[in-house]
Amino acid sequence: MKRKINCESARAFPIEKALAKLGHFPQRTAEKEAWFLSPFRSETQASFKVSRTINRWYDHGEGVGGNVIDLVCRILKCSVKEALAYLNQDWPSFSFQQHQHFDSKDIGITITKIQNIKHPALIQYLNLREIPLQIADTYCHEVWYSFKNFKFFAIGLRNYKGGWELRNRIFKNGCSPKSYTYLRNNNKQLIILEGMFDLLSLAVLKETLIKVSDVLVLNSITFVKDIEVHFLDYERIHLYLDNDEAGIKMTLYLTNNYSNVFDESEIYKDHKDLNDFLCHERKE
Repeated sequence: MKRKINCESARAFPIEKALAKLGHFPQRTAEKEAWFLSPFRSETQASFKVSRTINRWYDHGEGVGGNVIDLVCRILKCSVKEALAYLNQDWPSFSFQQHQHFDSKDIGITITKIQNIKHPALIQYLNLREIPLQIADTYCHEVWYSFKNFKFFAIGLRNYKGGWELRNRIFKNGCSPKSYTYLRNNNKQLIILEGMFDLLSLAVLKETLIKVSDVLVLNSITFVKDIEVHFLDYERIHLYLDNDEAGIKMTLYLTNNYSNVFDESEIYKDHKDLNDFLCHERKE
């Protein structure tokens, strides 16, 4: 019989396991502690420490810390009651005496199920980003996968080599092999985008343009050099890259080197990317 947990017993739930369930894994580990990139903000050096001896966390970047309930409440922006329900999902298969230790050298994701997008949490996430389910289902799938015997689900976009870009409200992830996504229908023009939500946003904003174009989603700006081999196949190439340093730099490189490449970022010039622009337009 499944037993419910209360605040006192929930505090013993290993913080590392809760973070793994939320899609966060350690950058480095030691016998008594593990260090993570902060789940609360973007950073490149791990400043978030988990003590394995007392099962508490501390974010050195913000100078705050607490127990596992505090952590779940903050990451999921939920109540204590909701946090307890979330932790309770794994309660029967869980031993407090056995803390999960992760080795960053042993990271491997196994895809277990691919289907149409059905999970309410993923549909809610699409709604938050102003993407209709019908649009998302056209290009993406609901992907279930396992990592270290933990199960996760996300919106997945398959890439050119059969790997997946994985997104949900909590985290960004990916499944090897890494590559760009190429949607080819033998059209004379090509659209180049940076990420999954740029594709979905453009499908909302310019559905007709998407239908009469081939589409290339970089999934990482580092794949730009790999896609240049396709440029000679097109009369016109539309660029919709992010308005950040890397996106602007790459846009300049491509427009300066190819006469058939055109920068289309003017339509979202006051926003960081297409989805930011879409969300702003829909909330006006």
